[in-house]
Amino acid sequence: MKLRKVTAASAVTLALAMSATACGGGKKNDSGSSGGGKTIAIGIKFDQPGLGQKTPQGYAGFDVDVATYVAKKLGYSADQIEWKESKSADRETMLQRGDVDFIAATYSITPKREAKVDFAGPYLLAHQDVLVRADDDSIKSPADLNNKKLCSVTGSTSAQNVHDKLAPKAQLQQYPTYSACLTGLQSKAIDALTTDDSILAGYASQAQFKGKFKLGGFKMTNENYGIGVKKGSPLKDKINKALEEMVSDGSWEAAVKKYFGPADYKNEPAPKIGDIKS
Repeated sequence: MKLRKVTAASAVTLALAMSATACGGGKKNDSGSSGGGKTIAIGIKFDQPGLGQKTPQGYAGFDVDVATYVAKKLGYSADQIEWKESKSADRETMLQRGDVDFIAATYSITPKREAKVDFAGPYLLAHQDVLVRADDDSIKSPADLNNKKLCSVTGSTSAQNVHDKLAPKAQLQQYPTYSACLTGLQSKAIDALTTDDSILAGYASQAQFKGKFKLGGFKMTNENYGIGVKKGSPLKDKINKALEEMVSDGSWEAAVKKYFGPADYKNEPAPKIGDIKS
């Protein structure tokens, strides 16, 4: 009798568990779906003004607007998005583990990354550039960076690339954050800051920096920003369609002007899907 009671209780427990599963107990939507789940997890940067930034009011930036637009086309409202911080070194791992459904985080498409994840897009063509003080007319080409103090963040290869290929006498300075570089640029402790022009424009567009800096417009590299998805994910084609619609209905251009316009950013036209500039 005792054995039969335990077995019956186990059966009830199993039945309840199966019932809960059938009723949709999972929180995150299957990334192969086109909507209808409770939430969609999206990776963005949390610390890049103008692109992906976590603020007391929520999340803001060009990448955030692109991701929100795409999510809507996939069937999710803004309040169904679960934003997750995607640091540069973690992006492939997050996609491979299924921590996020897709990532929009200044994610340049490269052959090395394409071996690990798939990309929709590109949705923005950026370039490595420099930011200088608005009243500094001494830096008109990459060669003018020779004997200048050139800043980038610790761990970045941007400044080193300029030193190795374009201005061998540039004096490289490493600061912990882009904000620290901007402070140094403002105080004249450094002469120029280098990274992607979209990132530079995002920082320079902040209220406290408006009118104080300008972009060099040097276009030293091509950075094709794509939306990363897990290898083989059916989301890729759906996201590509959403990106095309974002361009065609004017939402893409409006977002560019909103987040980069204050820095007088001369953006490239919206790239064609699959057109990767080397």
